[in-house]
Amino acid sequence: MPRVKRGTKRRAARKKVLDRASGFFLTKSKLHRSAQEAVEKSMRYAFVGRRRKKRDFRSLWIVRISAAAKKLGLSYSKLMGGLKKAGVDLNRKILAEMAVADEAGFKLLVDKAKTALEEAK
Repeated sequence: MPRVKRGTKRRAARKKVLDRASGFFLTKSKLHRSAQEAVEKSMRYAFVGRRRKKRDFRSLWIVRISAAAKKLGLSYSKLMGGLKKAGVDLNRKILAEMAVADEAGFKLLVDKAKTALEEAK
């Protein structure tokens, strides 16, 4: 096999890794091997974090809805069950936004849920 001199490609690959590692602590931003390990680990964290973010936001929305519903005398689970029985098809993101920004509209939804729960009994 012919000899391959990797000059520019090798330099470009190393530069890319070191650019990604800029801002890391001590040798992790200066030496290629340390930087490469740190960059690979950071990419794994980023991958996991993108999935984690969806969980975190959903739990935040649930907490907000629950707090607003409790203020109006209904638990979160009863509210969601009542809305389902009433045929209201809003996701948790929108419900949480309504609970924070539009309290009157949220109160109407809670009332709908309460009436649906009473009718189901």
